[in-house]
Amino acid sequence: MTVWADVVGQPDAVQVLSTAAEAAADLVAGKPTTPGAMTHAWLFTGPPGSGRSTAAKAFAAALQCVAPGGPRGCGDCAACRTVLAGTHADVRVVVPEGLSISVAEMRALVQLAARRPTTGRWQIVIVEDADRLTEGAANALLKAVEEPPDRTVFLLCAPSDHPEDVSVTIRSRCRSIALRTPPAAAIAEVLERRDGVEPQLAGWAASVCGGHIGRARRLSTDQAARERRESVLAIPLALRRFSDIFPNADTLVKAAEAEAVTANESRNASETEALKTAMGAGGTGKGTASATRGAAGALKELERRQKSRATRTQRDSLDLALVDLMGFYRDVLVTKSGAEVALNHPDRAADATTAAASWTAESTLRRLEAVLSCRDALQQNVKPRIAIEAMVTALHRG
Repeated sequence: MTVWADVVGQPDAVQVLSTAAEAAADLVAGKPTTPGAMTHAWLFTGPPGSGRSTAAKAFAAALQCVAPGGPRGCGDCAACRTVLAGTHADVRVVVPEGLSISVAEMRALVQLAARRPTTGRWQIVIVEDADRLTEGAANALLKAVEEPPDRTVFLLCAPSDHPEDVSVTIRSRCRSIALRTPPAAAIAEVLERRDGVEPQLAGWAASVCGGHIGRARRLSTDQAARERRESVLAIPLALRRFSDIFPNADTLVKAAEAEAVTANESRNASETEALKTAMGAGGTGKGTASATRGAAGALKELERRQKSRATRTQRDSLDLALVDLMGFYRDVLVTKSGAEVALNHPDRAADATTAAASWTAESTLRRLEAVLSCRDALQQNVKPRIAIEAMVTALHRG
């Protein structure tokens, strides 16, 4: 099984990246290559869930592949396995835990990227969610991309719905790889093969995930995720009276808060315990008391980072819920118009039919616009509860 096995439904992108990996191997070996086949900076764009970071990691593995002969990215050699496992010494992955990537973090990364590779063929930097770079961080990265070391490759990932969030000067210096929404059949196949999901459940998850591979995996493997989705999709028809507004808004917010706690609780505890141990907690030797007192500042900084990570997790959870609501209102419009196209939520077709019989097309569009406005408000850091309550009020009013 090659490194490209989990790059779902992207044959054109895989072809381009495979060719580039072969050219990169020839460059390292000093052989002639096709001009332009390989470059030092790449930008992976695509809709949410299309597998941007997965494609970037697969490409990194192919670049580091040391299999003798055959295409790059064998999936069996030590280089391929360590890159995909996240333990390769010359591949660094930046995943923003908060709402943005700071300039200090990017400067430190650029310094590491300037070094020559130690065990691999290339020094590779993967930046997930490159659209979250602050202005200072983008400027720090730009200098490195403009004057790259000979054996360093930058792989940036950003959603295609907001490409302008990545600096135009950075985009102009990268080769772009555009990914598309993978088909449901391809998503179901990878769920069965990689995660051992039963075919019926895999097919259902692939049909309702909106082309989001990570969402399909959560829905097929996590009962709590399926229950949260059901509670969200029950909201449109549950808003019968004005008094229904606040309980339903509260359900959305509390579900997002609970998911943030669940996702980060064990990690927060292990990070805190590790830091306390590193700062001398529990020690009895000379100087441990003063070291423990000095740990207060470090613990406070860790708590700040953990709070920022929880905020981002909550926002991401709310955004997924809003995407589900948008899909439902779109299904209502499709049903009302009689268009013969696939529904976003085929398992809620009866609810969409009921709503289509009760609502006008104009009121449905107003509800859809209310969800879009709520997403915009959350991106502008409006308090989640205020934004959600305003949206649910508009959904009730129609």
